[in-house]
Amino acid sequence: MKRRMVLITLGVGLTMGLLMARAAQTSNMEKAFSRSTIDIGVVVSDVEKAAKFYAEAVGFSEVQGFDVSGQLAGDSGLTDYHRFKVRVFVLGDEPAATRLKLMEIPDAAPKKTDQQYISSSLGYSYLTVLVTDTKAAVERAKAAGVSPVKAPYQLGGNNYLTLLKDPDGNIVELVGPMN
Repeated sequence: MKRRMVLITLGVGLTMGLLMARAAQTSNMEKAFSRSTIDIGVVVSDVEKAAKFYAEAVGFSEVQGFDVSGQLAGDSGLTDYHRFKVRVFVLGDEPAATRLKLMEIPDAAPKKTDQQYISSSLGYSYLTVLVTDTKAAVERAKAAGVSPVKAPYQLGGNNYLTLLKDPDGNIVELVGPMN
């Protein structure tokens, strides 16, 4: 009985120690970042078409964008001294909302990658947008003139995956329930 109590006490102590270490690690990670979401920048061939797609077909809202001078772009390594304007789109009103930054780089000739499938090329391959109603999201896309790649695919339960492609062929997946 005494041995069992010692083992239980050790087990509880180890578990508590692991939980405290995990909490400390999470706390340190939180201190390393000023926001828990990331911004995603996408270079597009036609920023007006892309803006219309992400606002009307997907449901992002546009907020204040910004300009990047050729000097800043070159000195920082973003471009080879090509200036550009960034249009910013968000999902939601909260300060930590996901921000999608669209830009067209004048006087540059970016190369298009093969984006037929997410396995077609290296690099960031798609955006995932979690929706509250797949049916409404697909209807919004269709109203904007965008058809899904295929019919919504049932992931399990009432969760569905639907793929859209923006004007440059970038994949946007919508994931959520069918209401």
